[in-house]
Amino acid sequence: MPRRDPFKQLRALCLAFPEAEEKVFGGHTTPTYRVRDKMFVMQSGDGAQPAFWCKAPPGAQRILVGSNPDRFFAPPYVGPKGWIGMYLDGTVDWDLAADLIADSYRMTAPKRLAAQLG
Repeated sequence: MPRRDPFKQLRALCLAFPEAEEKVFGGHTTPTYRVRDKMFVMQSGDGAQPAFWCKAPPGAQRILVGSNPDRFFAPPYVGPKGWIGMYLDGTVDWDLAADLIADSYRMTAPKRLAAQLG
């Protein structure tokens, strides 16, 4: 049975939000997901350790990394700003991933767009 590409699932989740766009980051080839050119999710990792990074509410990074360091991590560069990283290998809790992505979108999008989520 072929392994599902976690980045296809990540892409579908991210692009479901109003005005969400996929763009590469700087000189990299790694996709990022943005709303009005502000990043709310960054794809990370290679085939061996796929992951994504996103904004998280205050304290969430500490709680998630502390409770499950095999699944969550503080990403480089943006980790000190409270972003959370989630590995997408093995069994992934896609409902939790979707919640984290939605929180990040709400924290990034203009209030009018974020309000459309309910």
